[in-house]
Amino acid sequence: MYIYTHKGILSTLFEFLPMELEIFVSLFLFLLSIFILFRRRKHPNRLPPGSLGLPLLGQSLDLLKALKADKVEEWFQEGINKHGPIWKANLFGHPTIVLHGPAANKFIYTCDSNVLANTQPPSISRVLGSRNIIELIGHDHKRVRAALASFLKLEVLKQYVAKVDEEIRYHLQTHWIGQHEVQVQPLIKTLTFNVICSLLFGIERGPKRDKLLPHFHDMIEGVLAVPINLPFTKFSRGISARRNLLPMLIGIVREKREALQEQTQEINPHKDLITSLISIHDDDGSPTMSDDEIIDNIIVVMVAGYDTTSVLLTLLVRLLADNESVYSKIVSEQEEIAMSKAPGEALTWEDLTKMKYSWRVACEMLRINPPIALAFRRARQDIEYKGFIIPKGWQVLLSSSMTHMDQDIFQNPTIFDPNRFDKHAPQPPPFSFVAFGAGPRMCPGIELAKMETLAMMHRLVTQFTWELIKKDESFKRSPMAEFDQGLLVQITPIRKSKASL
Repeated sequence: MYIYTHKGILSTLFEFLPMELEIFVSLFLFLLSIFILFRRRKHPNRLPPGSLGLPLLGQSLDLLKALKADKVEEWFQEGINKHGPIWKANLFGHPTIVLHGPAANKFIYTCDSNVLANTQPPSISRVLGSRNIIELIGHDHKRVRAALASFLKLEVLKQYVAKVDEEIRYHLQTHWIGQHEVQVQPLIKTLTFNVICSLLFGIERGPKRDKLLPHFHDMIEGVLAVPINLPFTKFSRGISARRNLLPMLIGIVREKREALQEQTQEINPHKDLITSLISIHDDDGSPTMSDDEIIDNIIVVMVAGYDTTSVLLTLLVRLLADNESVYSKIVSEQEEIAMSKAPGEALTWEDLTKMKYSWRVACEMLRINPPIALAFRRARQDIEYKGFIIPKGWQVLLSSSMTHMDQDIFQNPTIFDPNRFDKHAPQPPPFSFVAFGAGPRMCPGIELAKMETLAMMHRLVTQFTWELIKKDESFKRSPMAEFDQGLLVQITPIRKSKASL
């Protein structure tokens, strides 16, 4: 759930870079706050080295270019070479302290949110709602996180493996079987949306689920947009999508609550995430979460799980088309599991626990290509860090990629080596692998992402072979990896497989 950074500003600036007027308008919105911060700046002799650059742009465009070219590490390294391991810059209208490394990761992910806040772009709270877990701090964050974790914890999710597997098999039957070519990334996004609808909302396939999808797409685009509420903007469409989506979600919450009240026998409180959140009460019997909090956090979990898992799976499909050694080992592991199943039999949690090599491959992919390259925080007070002062109101920028690609932590970091994550391999220092965040901001959906990833890998490699149609098809980060043509592949069904639909 830590995935929301300044990706809204980054993504939309990519889209509008040629449109100079919109860039000027969006950057101008920050001018007053920059001016105030510069006027009130304290401790000038204890700030890290570096340059704030031009008052409006600073180094923003250089970072945007690096993101678009997937060269964030090079951008960071250039700053380190010039200024040292801690330096200052001006990014997206705010003076910023740039950090990296395990110690910085620990500082960012464990610092009290009253000191270092997980402050988001304005588009986040406007589209996702002000009571979502990303915006909350202190007791409210702990309370809502505990409520979400009560459903997303491993002990609960184990019972949903068959349900996720059934969604995957239906998806492959509907969108892959009978096709000669497919666009992998948009199809897997459709799959993750359907899994989310099933597990979080308890909505089975049909008209109600179909009505959610267009509003959901517009809402996600609004989250990733400059907050200019004009009719032709993505932000405006996102606001409208939330407004249209709210009555549907309110109706779903009402139906779930009425179903709970009308039950003459005990109902499973973990039937779906909405039912789970409605069922949780404090010691005095009052609901732990208000309806507004339930709706806002259902939306944020839905958005959080949509892009991250689909990006990982898409990158894995590309990897398995390119890397014969990794592919053959995964096939061997998955075919052994398939041979132990009856035709059409669903996967179980026990099956997933046998996919050890497959998960090591996924972790190595997350190390080299973390779904989110950057994480932003905002200082709520003056903070001393390694002899420097981070002034109140300044941003703090962290890159997980810099740690993941550190030669001193991961030997030969550019080489794809799943054995790094073997339980017998030397373990990296704490806070070195932060693909899912760390500490109190660790993504609570990690087990759901693991379940989806492993189940989809199993069904793909036991039912299809595939080749890349464009072997050099590239992707850009905006800020999530987006393939230029959705990753086009040519697929061939495996006729003789016990993992049948």
